[in-house]
Amino acid sequence: MRKILRYIVLPMGLLAMALVGLTLFLSEGVTGKLHPRGTPGQSPLPPEHVAARAQARVLANEELDAENSRQILFGDLHVHTTFSADAFVFSLPLMQGEGAHPPADACDFARFCAELDFWSINDHAESITPRQWTETRESIRECNAVAGDSQNPDTVAFLGWEWTQSSPESFAGTHWGHKNILLAGIEDDETPTRPIGAGAGGLFSQVEIPGFVWAVIRAGLAAGDFPNNLGPYLDFNQWAREVRGLEACPQDVPVRELPPDCLEGAPDPADLFAKLDDWGYPALVIPHGTAWGIHAPPDADLGEQLKNGQHDPTRQRLFEVYSGHGNSELWRDLRDTEIDADGQVSCAEPRNGYEPCCWRAGEIIRSRCEGLSEITCEERIQQARRWYLELPGNLAKEVVPGAVPNDWGECGQLAGTFLPAMEYRPKMSAQYGLARRPAGAASTDAEAFRFGLIGSSDNHKARAGAGYKEIGRKAFGDAYGLRDDWHNRLKPEPEAPSSRPVPPEEIRGSMPFADPGAERNASYYYTAGLVAVHADGRDRGSIFNALEARRTYGTSGPRILLHFDLENGPDGLTPMGSDVSLRDTPRFTVRAVGDFRQLPGCPEITRDRLTAARLRDLCLDECYHPSDERHLVDRIEVVRIRPQQYPEEPLQDLVEDPWRVFPCPPDEAGCVISFEDSEFTDEARETVYYVRALQEPTLAVNGDPMRCDRDDDGTCLQGNLCPAAGPDADPDDPCLSLVRERAWSSPIFVRHGGEGSAEN
Repeated sequence: MRKILRYIVLPMGLLAMALVGLTLFLSEGVTGKLHPRGTPGQSPLPPEHVAARAQARVLANEELDAENSRQILFGDLHVHTTFSADAFVFSLPLMQGEGAHPPADACDFARFCAELDFWSINDHAESITPRQWTETRESIRECNAVAGDSQNPDTVAFLGWEWTQSSPESFAGTHWGHKNILLAGIEDDETPTRPIGAGAGGLFSQVEIPGFVWAVIRAGLAAGDFPNNLGPYLDFNQWAREVRGLEACPQDVPVRELPPDCLEGAPDPADLFAKLDDWGYPALVIPHGTAWGIHAPPDADLGEQLKNGQHDPTRQRLFEVYSGHGNSELWRDLRDTEIDADGQVSCAEPRNGYEPCCWRAGEIIRSRCEGLSEITCEERIQQARRWYLELPGNLAKEVVPGAVPNDWGECGQLAGTFLPAMEYRPKMSAQYGLARRPAGAASTDAEAFRFGLIGSSDNHKARAGAGYKEIGRKAFGDAYGLRDDWHNRLKPEPEAPSSRPVPPEEIRGSMPFADPGAERNASYYYTAGLVAVHADGRDRGSIFNALEARRTYGTSGPRILLHFDLENGPDGLTPMGSDVSLRDTPRFTVRAVGDFRQLPGCPEITRDRLTAARLRDLCLDECYHPSDERHLVDRIEVVRIRPQQYPEEPLQDLVEDPWRVFPCPPDEAGCVISFEDSEFTDEARETVYYVRALQEPTLAVNGDPMRCDRDDDGTCLQGNLCPAAGPDADPDDPCLSLVRERAWSSPIFVRHGGEGSAEN
C-alpha cells in the first residue's frame, strides 16, 4: 500500500496539482501586464501644411462655382483599439495578430498616416473597464493637446464608444444592432463616468459559462503556443481577470448615483437614450453595420425601432451607410422562404440575382447526383432545401456533407452590388429605414427615420481612415483568420462529399462548420470609408454642429468633394441634410470632384515626424500622399424615396434606385448637374432625395468578394474566395478587383405643403 501511495498516488497527485497550478497560472494571466494607452507623437502637422490641404478643396469648389462659405472636412467616426475585447483577440498570435494597438496608435494613424481632419474612438463598451475608460479619456485629451490652435487644429479627436447588441434568429423583433455614441466634449465634467454597453452590463455576465470552463479556455489559448509567445496571452488573461472582477451596475438608478467602478448597460435603445438624457451631455447615437448578417438575424427589421420609444430623432441623426464591414445602403426584396396558403414554409427560388442558401444546398446535391435516378435525385434536392430551413444560422450548411466554402457561391449575398455587407439583411438597410413608416403618413418625428449618411472604418487595429490606398487587407481592413498551426489543429477533418443530405436530428447540438469564422467572412471585409462634413470651421464645436445638422456625406474611402443643394428652398439655397416644407417643384444641383490620385510611400512631412519603425509598423510605409492629379467622376446617380403613407404600402415602388442617372464629362475639374422633380406637386407627399457620385473604375480590396466562375447568364457556379487563413490563403494575393468608389450625400427631406420652412 505504501508503494502504491509513494509511486502512484503521490506522483499523480503532484502531477494533478502541477496541472491545476499551470492552468491557474495561464488562465489568470500571472505575470501578464495590463496594456496602457500609449503616448501619441508630440509634433503636430505644420499649420501651413493643414492650410494647403484646405486650400486645395477651396480651389476645387471654386472651379465648380460651389457655395464655399463652409469647409469640407474628412474624418472617421468608428475606430477600435485593442481596448475592445474582439480587437484584443484579433491581435493575438493565434489570429496572426500584430499585437497591441492602444488609443495612442489611433491618434498617430489619424494625424500622420491618414491626415484626417477629425476622428473618434469607439471601443466596445461591454468590456471597457473603469481603468480603460479613464485611459481612453486621457488619451483623447493628449491627442488634442498636440493638435495646435484649438480653433485650427491639425486633427480633432472625439470621445465615444460602441453600444453592441444583437439578437438570435428567434428574437429578431428585439434586434437593435450596433450603435456608436459620439460625445461633443472630452473633459471629465462633459462626459459620462462610464460608457454604456448593451444588455444588463458586463461582458462576462452576459454569457452563462462556468468559471472553470472559462479558465480552461483561457489556459488553452496560452498553452497552444507554450512555451513561446506566452506574453500576449498572459496579457489577455490578465485583462480578462480585471473585467471578470467587475460588477454590473444596478438597474433603475440615476446615472450619477451609480458606483464609479461598475459596468453599465442599457438593454435597448430607449434605455440608452434615457441614460444619455440623464447625463445631459450633447451626444449623437449612430447606427452602423445594420445590414451585416454576421450579427443581424435574417428577419431583423429597422421598422421595429420606430415603435415604443426606440428611436430618438434628436440623437439618432446619422446613419453609417458604409464601413470596412460593407455597404448597408440598398433595399432589395430578397426572400429566403415562401409561405403558402396553408402557412407552410418552403425554400424560395432565386430571383432578382439573389440565391437563397437553402436553394444552393439543393443545387450542390444536384451536382452530385451522377448515377442516381432522376426521381431519387429530386427527392434529395428537396430534402436538402427543407432540412436547411430547419436549422439555425450556419449550422444549416452541415446538411450538405463535405461542402466547402466555395461551393456555396454567392448564396445569401447581395450579389452584383458595390462592396455589400456579408449575408445581407435588406430590412436593416438605409433605404428601407428611410422608406419605412409603421404609422404611415401620421408618423411623428419619433416614428420616422430622417438621418444623414456617413461612412467610417470600423477598423479594429486603431487605423482611423485606412482607406486612402487599397493595400494591407488584414491591416487596413478586418480580414482575420487562425494561424496555420491553429487552423489545422481546430478545423475538423472534412467529410467526404455525398449526394445524401444529413438529417437535422444528426446535426443539432454539433459545432458549426468551419467556414463562417474566417474563410467566407474574409472576402467581405474592405478598407475604410470616411465621413465628410460641411463645417463652419475646423474646431470641435463646428464639426459637431455640422454632424448634428446632417451636413454630412459618406465615402467609400476617397476624399471626393460633394455638394448637393436644393436650389429653391424656403430660405434659398438649402444644403444636404435639410428638412424642408415646399409647395413648388423642387430643383436640385449636384457638384462633385474626384479624389486626388495617390503617390507611393509617405510625404516628407510625415517621415520627419515618425521613426522608420513607426512608419513601417503603423502606416505600413504607405500614407495619404496626394498628387496634383484627380480621379474622374464617372456619373451622378439620384435616388428618390417616398416614405410609406400607410403601414402596409409596398416598398417596391417607393424606393427608386436609381431614379435618374447623369453621365459626367471626362474632366478632372469635376461634374455639375441639375434636376427637378415635376411629380412632387402632383403626388403631394413627403419625398426623400439623395445622390451618389461615382468615380471612374479603380482597384479595391475584395472588390469582387466571391470572384465567381460564372455561366453565360452570370450565375455563380463556384466561388473563389480570398481567405485569410487555411491552406487556400495566399498572403501575396491582394484580392483586388475593379469598382467605382463613391460618395453618398445625406438626403434632403422635402415635405409637401406649408408656407415653406426649413430645418438644418
